[in-house]
Amino acid sequence: MNKINKLIYFIISAIFFVIFDLYFSNSLVNSRINIADNKFLSLMNVQNTGAAFSLLENAPLLLILFAVLAIIIIIVYGVKNIEKFSLFACFWTGMLIAGIGCNLYERLIFGYVRDYFNLEFIDFPIFNISDILINVGVFALIVIIIKNKYLKK
Repeated sequence: MNKINKLIYFIISAIFFVIFDLYFSNSLVNSRINIADNKFLSLMNVQNTGAAFSLLENAPLLLILFAVLAIIIIIVYGVKNIEKFSLFACFWTGMLIAGIGCNLYERLIFGYVRDYFNLEFIDFPIFNISDILINVGVFALIVIIIKNKYLKK
């Protein structure tokens, strides 16, 4: 697949995940989606002014700058190396950018990130869809990098 098609696929993936994230986040926060009480997952609306595990709670500008810098670095690297990317890497990179971008959007618009998923069966921080997109995207890209390094040897 050529460079332009991969770039388009990356952009479409990112847009899809941004729309998915913002739509379902708004629906979950505004209680348009109900999760029945169970021992696995519940909804709890929390305003997180920090990053993962509430790190850097008193440094919103630093978190905003870090997110902007991460997005710029990922996009510049991706565009420069898009011919080396597989379609899977374009997809997962789009997911990662969307997760970072949606958390950044919420931080800029609301002054905090809306977290709402609470795992009932374990003591774990409350999280949101953007957090899932970031973690899955990073994990998938690490697997792709390791796989590519392993296959070269």
